Amino acid sequence: MRQPRPAKPGKPARPDNEYKRCGTANVFGVVEPKGGRHFTTATSNRSADQFAHIIKHIVDRYPNAGTIHLVMDNLNIHCRKSLVDSFGEQKGGKLWDRLTVHYTPKHGSWLNQAEIELSLYSRQCLGKRRIPSLGKLQQETRIWNRSVNRKRTKINWRFTRKKARRVFKYNKLQSNS
Repeated sequence: MRQPRPAKPGKPARPDNEYKRCGTANVFGVVEPKGGRHFTTATSNRSADQFAHIIKHIVDRYPNAGTIHLVMDNLNIHCRKSLVDSFGEQKGGKLWDRLTVHYTPKHGSWLNQAEIELSLYSRQCLGKRRIPSLGKLQQETRIWNRSVNRKRTKINWRFTRKKARRVFKYNKLQSNS
């Protein structure tokens, strides 16, 4: 904190806080909502290669699953190409083929369970404090993951297909007349 600004007549002195940015980081929010498993990961940046390694981690966690349903937003790196560029056509393609991908609506972030995950992470792990380094952020993230995984913190999703059809007016027939 810097020295307070001098008081003006009739006003008290005010402290002057100086914000010091120690860098930025990216957080991939990964959650298995019904199983209560959380694999949230902090990385140095949001790159296709980082995304590919997150997907590999997910696929490796479920070796016996025939298909893994993955719900994600439409970010440009959320695609098969990211895996192929990182692991090659054969391995990257094989990883992608294990997935059934469901993209969220472009203007429906409130439908995205990853948004819920990141909100929990933000409130429970980060709070209002500043994390001084990527290493410390990764450590805090691992501790948070262990904590919520022990509790099996699940997301109780109540938005049904019926409600989605009503909200987005999917049942209305299009007329060409």
